[in-house]
Amino acid sequence: MFDPITMSLNVDPLLRSALQEDITSEDVSTNSVMPAGKRGHADLICKQDGVICGLQVFARVFRLLDPETSVIFHVMEGDDVSRGQLLAEVTGDIRVILSGERTALNYLQRMSGVATYTRRVAKLLEGTGIRLLDTRKTTPNNRIFEKYAVRVGGGYNHRYNLTDGVMLKDNHIGAAGGVREAILAAREYAPFVRKIEVETENIDMVREAVEAGADIIMLDNMDHDEMQEAVRLIDGRAEIEISGNVTAERIPQIRDLAVDYISSGALTHSAPILDVSLKNLHPTE
Repeated sequence: MFDPITMSLNVDPLLRSALQEDITSEDVSTNSVMPAGKRGHADLICKQDGVICGLQVFARVFRLLDPETSVIFHVMEGDDVSRGQLLAEVTGDIRVILSGERTALNYLQRMSGVATYTRRVAKLLEGTGIRLLDTRKTTPNNRIFEKYAVRVGGGYNHRYNLTDGVMLKDNHIGAAGGVREAILAAREYAPFVRKIEVETENIDMVREAVEAGADIIMLDNMDHDEMQEAVRLIDGRAEIEISGNVTAERIPQIRDLAVDYISSGALTHSAPILDVSLKNLHPTE
């Protein structure tokens, strides 16, 4: 769950922006049929099997519009849910329920979809000791939600943003003039508390990264034989991460490798939503 400080400083402004995107001046449809406030009730229904994530965000959307809105959940964050299941009940001003519905569902569906796909992939790595990581391939302005959903699904977060850690990718290496030069420059500039990760694409780059003292070596888009050779070459002198087109379908082909991490952009950029719906809205007075 998001703590109160994170919610107030980092989450609420994004939720308000999303609401403002949907309501630039007024909700014409709602105001047409509901010119005055009236109490109402609606049910949150699951329409497919998956992992539920984003309940706190779902409720917060309505409460930003009206703090008196009541949301009673019948499931907990990270629960497995099934089609037809009653997930929650929303009670409050009908105008608030109607105006906040789409924004609240957008967050809940997206976050639940990421958590569902992440759990599917994470289960494929059970028993290996390999940690499943996300990437920065997130939807703009939704990173905080998508990376949270990865954790709920059983994955782990890689660096949150560019300030969070040193990762020397192909273009950094090209700009510096080589793997060794990039590592030495990063070692000189970056605070000593930060690890230095280097992206490598072949065995020669792996050897250079080891010799220059990289803390983490990423094996990017290598075939299985190359990765096995790289693991032997590194021989425990650095942590090892596999990356590059990692999907659920590819995990069985690489789970036998003795690496520390597997990172997958697909967790956030390719996860389909989990279909949920707000139904049965009716007045209660």
